[in-house]
Amino acid sequence: MIKWKGIRWSVHPLFVLVMIGSVVTGYFAELFTLFLIVLVHEIGHVVVARSFDLTVREVKLLPFGGVAELEDAGSIPARQDALVAIAGPLQNVWMGLAAWGCGQLGWWDPEWAAYVWQANFMIGLFNLLPIYPLDGGKLMQAAFSYGFNYYSMMKWTSWISIGLSTLMIGYALSTAFREDAGIQLNLLIVGLFLLMTNWTYYRNMPYLFVRFLMHRDRVAVRAISRGSLARPIIVNLKQPIIAVVRLLWREQYHLFYLMELEGRVVKVVPEKDIIDRYLTEPDPNRAVIELFR
Repeated sequence: MIKWKGIRWSVHPLFVLVMIGSVVTGYFAELFTLFLIVLVHEIGHVVVARSFDLTVREVKLLPFGGVAELEDAGSIPARQDALVAIAGPLQNVWMGLAAWGCGQLGWWDPEWAAYVWQANFMIGLFNLLPIYPLDGGKLMQAAFSYGFNYYSMMKWTSWISIGLSTLMIGYALSTAFREDAGIQLNLLIVGLFLLMTNWTYYRNMPYLFVRFLMHRDRVAVRAISRGSLARPIIVNLKQPIIAVVRLLWREQYHLFYLMELEGRVVKVVPEKDIIDRYLTEPDPNRAVIELFR
């Protein structure tokens, strides 16, 4: 692992295994080219993230792409998140077109040019699969942010990603029953990696959600600075504080209306007070009205 421009750059152990295998089998040149393609792919993410003044903590390089970890934990606008995500596959587009053009013009050996543009096509297309933490998974998260609150967005992302990862593993194993093929080991390893990553993501959702809450002040600052409307949320007085705080949307600033069943508004509470009470209250199932008498 090295640190450059304030970012930790590391190569995932899975990539190291692939590199060792390439040296043993005599495909080092192809692997080195793959490494450069993945590196440029990730640099695309970093450049766009930096253009939005976002903090990139770490970039992990994988055989099929990489993972750029941002510091902002869901507090950045979904549009920016989507642009950072799509920046990686766009690098594969121009690199693939350049390789194809070099082959057509005779500047590169046709077979080598075909390998490079096909590698870019496969890496770019694979990264657009709607599986977290692939770029397609992050685009899916950004899209879900406009239709679900943040906690539901995390749940749907993990469920869909776990389901598609399982299908990938099943497909990789199913080819073993064909006479002209065997188990697709590379796809199996990638599927297992994505499945374990998303299972860990699912298990860590309570901690990731608290991290999201601790960055909510940035959403408030943006809302106040541009004078946008607050989104009201109606809450039953007997709802537990944990259920109330999970109603927060990613880019919306909220005012909570604590209401009786008869429809009378008892109290209007800004989201900051709701979050502060949740983070300091030892019993997350305590009724919200008990905290705001």
